[in-house]
Amino acid sequence: MTTSRPLHQAFIDAAARYPERVAVVEPGSATIAYRELDRLSDKLRDRLVELGVVPGDRVGFYLRKSIDGIAAMYGILKAGAAYVPVDPGAPPGRNAYIMQNCAVRVALVEAQFEERFRAELTALGATPNLIVLPGVGGGDGLQTALDAEAPASAARSVESRSEDLAYILYTSGSTGRPKGVMLSHENAVSFVDWCSEVFAPTHEDRFSSHAPFHFDLSILDVHVSLKHGAALVLVTEDAGKDPQRLAQLIANEKISIWYSAPSILSLLAQFGGLPGYDFARLRTVLFAGEVFPVKHLRTLTELWPHPRYFNLYGPTETNVCTYYEVELPVPAERTAPYPIGAVCSHLLGRVVDEDGKLVPFGTEGELCITGRGVMQGYWSLPEQTARGFFVDSNETRWYRTGDIVVEESPGSYIYRGRRDRMVKRRGYRVELGEIEAGLYQHAAVKEAAVVAFPDEEAGVRIVAFLSAQDGQRLSLIEMKRFCSERLPLYMIPDKFSWHDALPKTSTDKIDYQRLKEMG
Repeated sequence: MTTSRPLHQAFIDAAARYPERVAVVEPGSATIAYRELDRLSDKLRDRLVELGVVPGDRVGFYLRKSIDGIAAMYGILKAGAAYVPVDPGAPPGRNAYIMQNCAVRVALVEAQFEERFRAELTALGATPNLIVLPGVGGGDGLQTALDAEAPASAARSVESRSEDLAYILYTSGSTGRPKGVMLSHENAVSFVDWCSEVFAPTHEDRFSSHAPFHFDLSILDVHVSLKHGAALVLVTEDAGKDPQRLAQLIANEKISIWYSAPSILSLLAQFGGLPGYDFARLRTVLFAGEVFPVKHLRTLTELWPHPRYFNLYGPTETNVCTYYEVELPVPAERTAPYPIGAVCSHLLGRVVDEDGKLVPFGTEGELCITGRGVMQGYWSLPEQTARGFFVDSNETRWYRTGDIVVEESPGSYIYRGRRDRMVKRRGYRVELGEIEAGLYQHAAVKEAAVVAFPDEEAGVRIVAFLSAQDGQRLSLIEMKRFCSERLPLYMIPDKFSWHDALPKTSTDKIDYQRLKEMG
């Protein structure tokens, strides 16, 4: 595998090879061919350069999933900048913090988000140039925004170096603030090349794009499909959570390669009405982000018996770092989750104890990863970056995943759980401390402690234990509303449990073990 080319070069090459083929589909509304997507991203590249963007800059986008968003990614990359996507469903204040934190030079934003977003940026003292799109869909919003001013002079696409940043994805942070994971062109291209080897995509494939662009699953969706001249079918947030609409979409759009969190596939298996549709084109089903309950996986494979199934594992810091192909059929007696499998060929893994020393075969330890796919670090957080790695006696830098695993057979791992208080929920990595920080913003909250409990159906159930300043107990509706204004939907607790006071340890810290027992 070679990683000398920049991430956007494979798309440029595909556009030259397959100019008339459909690149991106917005089901029921619009499509765009490779040539037109290439031209639209060139046009944005030219405008960004005119606005002063230079290699190494960051450019954000605050857009709903659309052809416009895909064009934005490639226009930003062609300008030599790193793209920084934010969640359009998250509070504007959180998105403004992300843009301010990594000092974006320019941000693309939909008009419907502009007023509050601009106000939040101003409050933070951030002053990026804003390119305001009247809306999104079909690339028309981006085209309109770029046509609102005189055309920019044509610029050349930057041939970024392997170590240059390609994108920054913000994940939940233990301080209550999201932290930016910095991924280089080499990080991304080595992963895309690995996917190309293992899944063997072709220009005849039709990929799903279920994950939002600020989620690391989107890297496979977008960049693997558009490397090979395949079609990328965008799944909106509304359709993505409705199993019956999703089943119809997969069939109608003739999806051949599907990728999502297991929770979505569980919903499809149970409530999608799958026997009523033709899924003949579906050849590969990929899932990642959380443990797939075996009973739901079994149901799915019985309804979809023909595709190959892969369990992919890895944090944002490495993207996928291990994989396991599920052998069908799933035995009726099996209840244990499938392994996370072997380390990807562009990476190396080892299992270590707290001191970074290798543990004996078959012993639990922390999975650590090194290689071309491992992030550069966290944006402007050198201490957290340092804590995230250790260096061995050969001067090799290993990323500590925080996940406890055991090697069940040579080179194949079983996932046991988390080392810290980070959990996976609906495929997203959630730091429980960030939820606590959000709850403490409520004037009535005196104490807040958040605990995650295993849940057979949902994977994890999040409970917030609270005490109030004056003993009052706020309603579920009020707390849900409060959280929705400060946290992404996937971080909002499932339950709010009010108490006169939270239990403490002998050192006067909140006793999380007691809370787990209170369940």
